[in-house]
Amino acid sequence: MRFKKGFTLVELLIVIGLLGAIALIVISTINPIEQANRARDTKFKSDGGQLISAIERYYTQKAEFPWQTQTPATYTSADTAFSFISATDINVGICGTSAVACTDGLLISNDELKTEFKGRDFIKGNPTGNDKRIMLGKAIGSSSSIYACFVPLSKSVRERACADGKVFTLSGSTRTQLTAGSANCAATSATWLSAPQYVCLPE
Repeated sequence: MRFKKGFTLVELLIVIGLLGAIALIVISTINPIEQANRARDTKFKSDGGQLISAIERYYTQKAEFPWQTQTPATYTSADTAFSFISATDINVGICGTSAVACTDGLLISNDELKTEFKGRDFIKGNPTGNDKRIMLGKAIGSSSSIYACFVPLSKSVRERACADGKVFTLSGSTRTQLTAGSANCAATSATWLSAPQYVCLPE
């Protein structure tokens, strides 16, 4: 007798079912939305760091900040506070005119940033949502740090920032630190966006 080798339809269905179950387990473990949010937060952190470095290099070269060059009557010295404002504002130095058109600002025309920086998600199209912007500011005093702050979307980044006590609200040129473990400082709290809570660089 000759036997034909192969799989029966039932065996194939069982294998396909097992592969589907494994795929579901892997996808739920990886959580693609969380991965995308974490990648976005990493990108904002990197861009915020580059922006701070560019402003500090500009200050080293010109002995004034871009907002002093742009609006000298308002920002009379390096000691003057610079209230937190979207990085699209012309005083920050990425955009030279309105944020929608965004021609080369002082940081780009002075070669502190490349022109391609204008294409970043937090600049392109002048986004207005709290979760779509990088806010930049500086407290009173020439030795005060310049801070770049953003609202994180990743649950893991939020949890770590809450646990470390590195979550802030912004008002004028002031950062107010939230108490670690407070009710508002939770990874799923709606206040991250509605009454925006930020993580800031430098940490």
